[in-house]
Amino acid sequence: MNENDENVQSTRLTRAKAAALSAGDAHATAPAAKKPLQTKKAATTTTAGTQKRRAALGDVSNVSKTESGETKEAKKPAATKVGLTSKATLQSGGVQKLTRNNSSRTILGAKDNNGKKPAPEAKPGSSMKRTSSKSVLEKTLADEPPRKKVDIEKKAAEKKGSKVKGESSVPVDPKVLQKPAEEFVDDLDAEDLDDPLMAAEYVVDIFEYLKDLELETLPNPDYIEHQPDLEWKMRGILVDWLIEVHTRFRLLPETLFLAVNLIDRFLSAEVVALDRLQLVGVAAMFIASKYEEVLSPHVANFSHVADETFSDKEILDAERHILATLEYNMSYPNPMNFLRRISKADNYDIQTRTLGKYLMEISLLDHRFMGFRQSHVAAASMYLARLILDRGDWDATLAHYAGYEEEEIDPVFRLMIDYLHRPVCHEAFFKKYASKKFLKASILTRQWAKKYHHLYISSSLSEPYTFIKDSE
Repeated sequence: MNENDENVQSTRLTRAKAAALSAGDAHATAPAAKKPLQTKKAATTTTAGTQKRRAALGDVSNVSKTESGETKEAKKPAATKVGLTSKATLQSGGVQKLTRNNSSRTILGAKDNNGKKPAPEAKPGSSMKRTSSKSVLEKTLADEPPRKKVDIEKKAAEKKGSKVKGESSVPVDPKVLQKPAEEFVDDLDAEDLDDPLMAAEYVVDIFEYLKDLELETLPNPDYIEHQPDLEWKMRGILVDWLIEVHTRFRLLPETLFLAVNLIDRFLSAEVVALDRLQLVGVAAMFIASKYEEVLSPHVANFSHVADETFSDKEILDAERHILATLEYNMSYPNPMNFLRRISKADNYDIQTRTLGKYLMEISLLDHRFMGFRQSHVAAASMYLARLILDRGDWDATLAHYAGYEEEEIDPVFRLMIDYLHRPVCHEAFFKKYASKKFLKASILTRQWAKKYHHLYISSSLSEPYTFIKDSE
């Protein structure tokens, strides 16, 4: 059969078909299968001088042009019967690789004469690939250093109070066995040591550095006192509008938190008129998007969402003025980083983290959260989210990775419940988290706060709140 002839309307003889033909009645079917093949080969050989053959892989006819059609037909059944090797043939030494046309490999027997040991005999039906992969796996496990096994034995022995093999049998003081709570914290970074993207070797130092930056980037929680034209209510309206802009542009959560921090830090240092407050918000969002986003929106887009109230030049001038006032200090410890850190101890529960995002954005709208660290707000958000979803107690592992115990979280936690209990005053923020994308977090949390707020808060929270400053 000429495989390059596209006009032939016959099916190709495959190995499976050859096996089926040979397994059945060979006397009845073999001649019928060969006759059309011989006639087609004869027709092919008559036009060999006019038709140019393509040197395709697997084309048997390209190997030798002097062979006749009968010789090629005699070789094809031999090549297709490789899969039908009998048990006696396997035990006697296997099928040798004779020609280049034969695609079969030596199944058993000696591979070469270079001093290598012959392959072991395989039982009928066994897979050589499975045996080789198993041997590679056993070799890998044998070459693996025993350090991990020793660590596992030590960890199990510490919990049971027994000794590990190879260690001294000196009696231990019972007081030493009463370990503090920190030693029962699960080491969640150990499983990421093989992943370079997680930076498990430096993650502790990174978060200690971020906590040091928190004090440097905290705004003045009472800056509204030296702003004669502004009130806290106006700031809440501005941030609620920025949340709507942030949602329309589909920006990252880090961009929103950085933009609000830039606004508060700028208003802590400069006096701003009421008609320029929106310009400060637009310019801060523009700066934050260029800092956090891979592809930030154009300045004309920010001018458009502000109903062309400010020109492109005014936004760019405000950008330069804000950056110069803040001395180009953009090292802001974003609370999203702390939230993800705590979520790792929470086994990355998507529902808890989604509610945590909503509760953490409350700190952007309510000025009473301005005096607390970002890590403190993130810890309180996860604590309240787990309480609403009934995810269990705040154990030692969560407290370790959050950096705060339940007693320290309590003041921020109560402020969040107080905000949820009050009527909705920020429509864009409420509608954003009322969608299915965010699991209707704003509706769920408010229903819970309406039912259980009396267990956690009192009427005293409606009075001006005294901030608890964190000591250095």
